[in-house]
Amino acid sequence: MQDENIKYSIVVPFYNEQENVRPLYQKIKKVMDGLGEPYEIVFIDDGSKDRTFALLDEIYAADERVHVIRLKRNFGQTAALAAGFDFAQGEIIIPMDGDLQHDPEDIPRLLEKLADGYDIVSGWRKDRVDNLLTRRLPSRIANWMIAKLSGVPLHDFGATFKAYKREVIKNINLYGELHRFIPALASWWGASVVEVPIRNTIRTSGRSKYGLSRTFRVLLDMLTVKFLLSYSTRPLHFFGIFGLAGIASGGAIGLFLLYKKLFLGTHLLTEHGPLFLLAILLILVGAQFLSLGLVCEMMSRVYYETQRKPIYGIGEIRTRRKV
Repeated sequence: MQDENIKYSIVVPFYNEQENVRPLYQKIKKVMDGLGEPYEIVFIDDGSKDRTFALLDEIYAADERVHVIRLKRNFGQTAALAAGFDFAQGEIIIPMDGDLQHDPEDIPRLLEKLADGYDIVSGWRKDRVDNLLTRRLPSRIANWMIAKLSGVPLHDFGATFKAYKREVIKNINLYGELHRFIPALASWWGASVVEVPIRNTIRTSGRSKYGLSRTFRVLLDMLTVKFLLSYSTRPLHFFGIFGLAGIASGGAIGLFLLYKKLFLGTHLLTEHGPLFLLAILLILVGAQFLSLGLVCEMMSRVYYETQRKPIYGIGEIRTRRKV
């Protein structure tokens, strides 16, 4: 890669997308050549089992602006994007899916809005072509919930197709499946976010990697993001709610049983054994189990951010750049 300041980095993860590799590359190349600015394309093969990497390797051999990162196995979309973001050197970084459902011709639309002074421009699949029950309806519900929890009024958090200023995306540490929450995480640091409609085309080749089960993982990730955004620096404010609720309810039952014991002479274990145990469980168990899950999320965040341990393993890199 020539030593020139790179304006744009296009980051595309692939997983078993051999039918879409070349058509997508051709479309990206046509659009980016038309912009007349130095650019690079960073392709990530996320452990594909078909000919995806072989095709990417052929493209790399023919175009010096292309870099190919091959992960050791399938780590998932967030990890693949993280590998691409870490490698990219452009002033503006534009990730997109590798299934041709994002149209590269929308890239100038994102860049125009970014030129208005925003830090992140997020693509909004306003007119979606996916299945209503398995994709669009769950997505609409999830997006509404994410917007309410995060305070970032976007319609489409799930669209990978976005444009980021380099300094914004480089400050976001990704793990789990948090790539869809980047605007929410970045806004916590003061990044400005705006949304623009993009086209959503029907997949013509390959198989979709997403299904209804993914919605449940998104809901769990939402809890993580809400916790990180609102309580990462004051976790007691979160855990205290459950702790006080458990203690108050368990204590109320305990006082009731104490009254029965002292004033009515009731034999608690005989007449109210289950209720007695419930009081103890409310105080001890409920808050502990919920807290354990969220504390583990915090430990995961600390682990990745302090250790700087990547969430992906690179098998090989095709690049002309010194690395």
